[in-house]
Amino acid sequence: MTALADADIAVGSLVRARGREWVVLPGTTREFLLLQPLGGGQDDSAGVFPDEGVTPATFPPPSADDLGDAAATDLLRTALRVGFASSAGPFRSLAGLSVSPRSYQYVPLLMALRQDTVRLLIADDVGIGKTVEAGLIAAELLAQGTVQRLAVLCAPSLAEQWQRELRDKFNIDATLVLSSTVKSLERPLMMDQSLFDRYPHVIISIDFIKSDRRRHDFLLRCPELVIVDEAHNSVASTAAGQRSQQQRYELLCDLADDPNRHLILATATPHSGNEDAFTNLIQLCNPELATADLSTEQGRALLAKHFVQRRRRDIRELDGGASFPRDRETADIAYTLSPAYRDLFDDVLAYAREQVSDGVTGVRGRVRWWSALALLRALASSPTAAAATLKTRAANAATEDEAEADALGRAGVLDRPGDEALEGLDTAPGALFSLPGTANAEQKRLLEFAGRAAGLTGPEQDRKLAALTKQITTLLADGFAPIVFCRFIDTAHYVADHLTGALGTKRKPVHVTAVTGALPPSERERRIDELTQLDGQHVLVATDCLSEGVNLQDAFSAVVHYDLAWNPTRHEQREGRVDRFGQRSDIVRALTLYGQDNSIDGIVLEVLIRKHRAIAKATGVAVPVPGGEDTLIDTLAERLLLRQQNPKALTLDLDLDETVQEFDLAWRSAAENETRSRTRYAQHTIKAEEITVEVDEIRAALGAHGDLEQFLVRTLRSLGSTITPADDGFTAVLATLPLGLRSSLPVGLREPLLFRTDPPAGRGEAVISRTDPVVQAIARYVLESALDKAAPARERPARRAGVMRTSAVSTRTTLLLVRFRFHLNLPTTDNMRQLVAEDARVLAFEGAPARAIWLPDERAEELLSATPSGNVVEGAARDALDKVLDGLPGLMQTLERVADEHGERLESAHRRVRAGSGAIRRGLSVSAQRPVDVLSVQVLLPNAGGNA
Repeated sequence: MTALADADIAVGSLVRARGREWVVLPGTTREFLLLQPLGGGQDDSAGVFPDEGVTPATFPPPSADDLGDAAATDLLRTALRVGFASSAGPFRSLAGLSVSPRSYQYVPLLMALRQDTVRLLIADDVGIGKTVEAGLIAAELLAQGTVQRLAVLCAPSLAEQWQRELRDKFNIDATLVLSSTVKSLERPLMMDQSLFDRYPHVIISIDFIKSDRRRHDFLLRCPELVIVDEAHNSVASTAAGQRSQQQRYELLCDLADDPNRHLILATATPHSGNEDAFTNLIQLCNPELATADLSTEQGRALLAKHFVQRRRRDIRELDGGASFPRDRETADIAYTLSPAYRDLFDDVLAYAREQVSDGVTGVRGRVRWWSALALLRALASSPTAAAATLKTRAANAATEDEAEADALGRAGVLDRPGDEALEGLDTAPGALFSLPGTANAEQKRLLEFAGRAAGLTGPEQDRKLAALTKQITTLLADGFAPIVFCRFIDTAHYVADHLTGALGTKRKPVHVTAVTGALPPSERERRIDELTQLDGQHVLVATDCLSEGVNLQDAFSAVVHYDLAWNPTRHEQREGRVDRFGQRSDIVRALTLYGQDNSIDGIVLEVLIRKHRAIAKATGVAVPVPGGEDTLIDTLAERLLLRQQNPKALTLDLDLDETVQEFDLAWRSAAENETRSRTRYAQHTIKAEEITVEVDEIRAALGAHGDLEQFLVRTLRSLGSTITPADDGFTAVLATLPLGLRSSLPVGLREPLLFRTDPPAGRGEAVISRTDPVVQAIARYVLESALDKAAPARERPARRAGVMRTSAVSTRTTLLLVRFRFHLNLPTTDNMRQLVAEDARVLAFEGAPARAIWLPDERAEELLSATPSGNVVEGAARDALDKVLDGLPGLMQTLERVADEHGERLESAHRRVRAGSGAIRRGLSVSAQRPVDVLSVQVLLPNAGGNA
């Protein structure tokens, strides 16, 4: 065998081995070749020794034996597009995406590509798409080879959603590392092997990995890229915070200490009027920001490199077609207590006042205080939550530490974002604080209250439940799909049980499901999926385990706050589950129920919820309560319980209360500061339109969704499958397909196979997406069978040559489908990464090859849609084709010039995207490899009378 010359194994050149053509990859040496199948991806690459029969190769041109009709040549083009594993343009990951990001969502990616080490804080408003923006950066860094491994740190309740988003939208298969999965993951590990070595892409519960025992191994083997979701939950101000929050922040600081670590922080509330917390968060991106004066132009310029924050109205200006609801309709719905409920409330209030005003201090005093508030809150929620609270021992009753008793009490009563990511906080808090089994007068009194509460269930005694039923009925009649948010698990089940019997008819069924923190995250998702797939209307009743991070806009369009959250941020989070990007309804509704004669609700509604709305409307931003809403609630509750003269009075003159006035002033000041900060710090240095040209060009090269569906239907029908339309796509019979195709399909597919229009696909189903393994297998078969002249004609749906008559041309015109191969040198932080990419173009010329008049690219694309107007007999078709094929060698110089020009445009695009970082552009180059591959030739002849 003749030895391979250096030119034969240059990066990007073609060789033949193991019966097929391969592209030579970077890293190849004379002793060992790294190869990737022509048209394949890096996952298909292989290492080959030269003595395995490796020879130089050129791509053979079409021949007259490849003749087929226009549809057959069009199939080849789409199959080629699907086969592209990555783009040659500056956004290499687009070929592997199953989502089409909006232009504004590329801005964080553009910022990332201008940094040697990516350090970004993505702080766009709720519902804009921070997950897509972070995932897009991860996909691009992986596609470029800048990073090899990825870790996402998030709340355990959001882990499966992150896994699904990365898999379905970005083709990134990540492993869940949770307390419930770690044992099974560690079982197959070899000695001294970490699970972070074995699993390159992981999604980790931040509360699991923050512990001293787990953190060391993670930091030692941590992936190069880390995404932190809801980063505000991990950062406290300089004041003492919770131990769990401090542990999370210590972990983030340790991650940021590695100067080569790529770190993406995502949060909708980065500033919140708290300068210390914002400084602690942003300095993770750049230590200089800890002391930078952000009021100066220099300070803001430094921040702008690492910080992007857009409000929804900013997005509307940037991308008027963004899929957001036009309006959020809000209303407060009042109800009054029934006489029996009012009597119980008065008696419980009197008891609560007795407990907190008898002079008991220390641990027992704090236990009593929080138990009293827990009891009032549960009673305002529902009779079932009140009964459970009255029978349950307070969680902080067993501690001897006053600070711990206080912390446990707050966790059970208040709504504090970041408290272990909402896990376990929807259980009914306890009111009993005596030792179990102690039969005393106090315990008997509480149990008597519990019995009375249990007798108040149902809409006749519980007017709040009756009011909800009326509102839900109206929402359903108006075409909305509502989520009802409750504070406690007992309340959620109580509400769901009632609505199940009160709503709908046999002819118009309404399905109701309750989802609470008692269920693991996977079961929550399963319950929601089952609910939304049922015929008829549906109502979801949930606790706040679903209020943060979970996307519910596809199936729901209204929110009802059955229980007031004692934190306006929680209300915003609840409503943000449906009022977000991708919501199909033009209007979403948000209703808040409150007790008109229950001033606990009155205080929360007036001092927190309505002020939050008013400030957000006036300033355009929603900021959390300055200093913490629990401080205000604590102060006002103390005043209600300790300083009222009338034992049945539960009112405050909020307009005259000094505490409320001071709080209102501080909140408005914080909102104004936040407004100014957003104006100063918002990302204005990069415009979404800057990337439109590059993105549109890549998308055009990859093809549209409609092209792909048409390709699948045509291909499968031509191969003998029966296609049947379905509500969400179509089904195809697999049993009649050629054995060569059936054997290459993934195992476990259903028969017939459902191709869904949109993800996700169920078990054994496929999605009409270029990244779906079934679609990839079909495209690969179409391409390879087109090149296999020995295959039976019935098993070759695509052809490399065609001749047709059409009214679209007035003179003989030839379309060439050509494939370019490019060698990319992309600079990284510490080296130069060499990559190989493919691209395809359709070129067109009029006349004979020797006197070709080349047409603009736009005209070539138009001619792809030309329809045949008459048959061309086989002999005449062969003659017309042979004239072009004979002239192909004379066209190669022009084709190579086009390839060089395309390479120059790609290099310019790469430089534009990386503009602003001088070092990261040095050495960047894109060069076309020779020769150009001519995949197909299609000759268009004019109708009779034209110049053929």
